[in-house]
Amino acid sequence: MHWIALQPRAEAAPDLAPLAWWALRFTPRVARQGGALLLEVSASERLWGGRRRLLQQLLEQAPLQALAGGEDVPAATLLHAQGPTGLAALARLRLAGEGMPVPPDAPLDALPVRTLEAAALHAATLIPMGCRTWGQLRALPRAGLARRFGAALLEALDIAYGERPEQYPWCVLPETFDMALELPALATDAPGLMWSASRLLAQLQVWLQARQRGVRTFELEWALDLRRVDGVELPRHGRLLLRTAQPTRDMAHLRRLTAEHLARTVLQAPASRLRLRSVDTDPWAGAAASLLPDDRLRGDRLHQLVERLQARLGAERVLVPHLHADHRPECRQQWVPAGAKAVAGGGLPEGGAADALAPPWLLPAPLQLEGHDLPHYHGPLRLLCGPQRIESGWWCPPAERARRDYFIAESEGAGLVWIFQEHPCAAAAGEGAARWFLQGFYG
Repeated sequence: MHWIALQPRAEAAPDLAPLAWWALRFTPRVARQGGALLLEVSASERLWGGRRRLLQQLLEQAPLQALAGGEDVPAATLLHAQGPTGLAALARLRLAGEGMPVPPDAPLDALPVRTLEAAALHAATLIPMGCRTWGQLRALPRAGLARRFGAALLEALDIAYGERPEQYPWCVLPETFDMALELPALATDAPGLMWSASRLLAQLQVWLQARQRGVRTFELEWALDLRRVDGVELPRHGRLLLRTAQPTRDMAHLRRLTAEHLARTVLQAPASRLRLRSVDTDPWAGAAASLLPDDRLRGDRLHQLVERLQARLGAERVLVPHLHADHRPECRQQWVPAGAKAVAGGGLPEGGAADALAPPWLLPAPLQLEGHDLPHYHGPLRLLCGPQRIESGWWCPPAERARRDYFIAESEGAGLVWIFQEHPCAAAAGEGAARWFLQGFYG
């Protein structure tokens, strides 16, 4: 067997859960021991190109930013050591933390007694006796050693030398993300929570990558430090529910979205603890990419911009187009709040090539034109294409029904325009001859 011990330096956070989740991609045997991680890699090292290549990937790809508030952390801050047993790897890791790295092939007998946790408790007695190394300790009579220091020390020695099996509680990836963090100081306003929220978001990213999922909805919760203010009872917690239009792992977008929402939130009392919980996630299909340089994404996606504007201005102040299954051009598109759900029947009618003739710019309402046989708009119009007949709205009141013949026409002053003439049957129900209307422009 072969074990690798990993430990972030003191400047990184002591919570090893994100690092353990990430390490599960290399081996299913990952255990947390104090402030270090133990990885048993003998069964999986061949899949990663050998022991040296595996260790190189562990050091280069470790998500240490998840332990340091989302900030970039150099790989040198990750201590590592190897050994034939887990206790041997932990002992060498302690020496590496003291600036005395030990080669992986160094004999175990030369390791100091203080590096074995069970022996470190008795170091003040063992060292004056001349037992400074594992080899010297192991050379003592076993019966006397057990009688004076207990059977636990002998058992630890046997495990360290591989004479007894090692048993550890292996790490398991949780089904949902739910982590809490004590704030370094009381936060008196919501933006003051952002630094700690960034750390939790970085840990969320590691969990999403390990679970192969993207987040749609997550909840940020903070614990209030006061129970009442001016005699008014306060809730124990404050909450902020954040949603995205599409599953995402883009932590830069989630941090900006969280900051926008926190900027508009007022804390009822100082906060002392922060918690982040995933509410809704979807399987991650991967981000679409193109090999063509012109097709590469520049800037933010539209839904990310809409979500940030919605957080900054309010849900009801950001409108997005919503398409309806209706052949009447003025009824096809409506503007609704960005957070509103699509109504039933929100699909589009099958228009085919006829819909390809519709212009990109429509008037808010059709404009009646002068003339009957030949309409005018900045001069006489010359019909170029048509007619295309639309009959729709038979279920609506008579004033909203549409029976029209559409044409593409050319105006000397306005260019290409989209006009229609009322169907003769519809004109007969009104007054006078059929009328012409301007619906949209092509330029």
